[in-house]
Amino acid sequence: MTEVSLRTHAAFSSPVGERIRTRAALTVLALVFLALVLILPLAAVFTEALRKGAGPFFAALVEPDALEAVKLTLIVAAIAVPANLLFGLVASWAIAKFEFKGKSFLITLIDLPFSVSPVISGLVYILLFGAQGFFGQWLAAHDMQIVFAVPGIVLATVFVTFPFVARQLIPLMEAQGTVDEEAALSLGATGFQTFRKVTLPNIKWALLYGVLLSNARAMGEFGAVSVVSGHIRGKTNTLPLHVEILYNEYNFVAAFAVASLLAFLALVTLVLKSALEWRYGGELAASGRH
Repeated sequence: MTEVSLRTHAAFSSPVGERIRTRAALTVLALVFLALVLILPLAAVFTEALRKGAGPFFAALVEPDALEAVKLTLIVAAIAVPANLLFGLVASWAIAKFEFKGKSFLITLIDLPFSVSPVISGLVYILLFGAQGFFGQWLAAHDMQIVFAVPGIVLATVFVTFPFVARQLIPLMEAQGTVDEEAALSLGATGFQTFRKVTLPNIKWALLYGVLLSNARAMGEFGAVSVVSGHIRGKTNTLPLHVEILYNEYNFVAAFAVASLLAFLALVTLVLKSALEWRYGGELAASGRH
């Protein structure tokens, strides 16, 4: 009886032990991968930025071109993110709450920036608004400049970031249905009152999550902005472009100092994102189901 029990125990414990070893191996592999791909590069950025001490580090951050790059990055994000917020709300409301012709096409357009290279999107704006572009002569005649100026940078940033808010809201609003809104309307609420007091409270955390992602991408966008900016130092260089210029000039300490600022913003975004996921994980998980 004892031998039978031992054999039975071994038969059942062996698969369990195998699963534990497999789980441990996968966990170690994941941690090693994260260390090599994420943690070590970030540590290298901050280490290289402070290699010559705090003086050169802060000098690189307060240098006039760096301050202009910071200013432009904040301006672009301040325009692009609210624009995407408004578009995301309107598009999500229309797609989730109504049936209309062209609905599938609208969803495809929202997903387009995910599949198109940012460099291609920048080239599209060059073809449209450049000196030799479709609207180039008309813009020149009216003394208006889109590309190689702030408007072009804003347009390119809006293009690459506009799916983030909509893609967080659409699945959540579809899952919630229209019952609450119909009840509010039947009680005499106007459309705006229904949106403000019923719909918006139900989606506020998913909306904030989408805004965070959109803002992070807006501040860190390089490809599309690089094409339309013209790389005019002190005028059309955002923070990522300023890092590239400094690095190409072999000014490594300054380049990594500015890069560390971008890395810090990314880490802040990651912390806020994780906090939202921890506090409102259920609602955000619903928004992530496509």
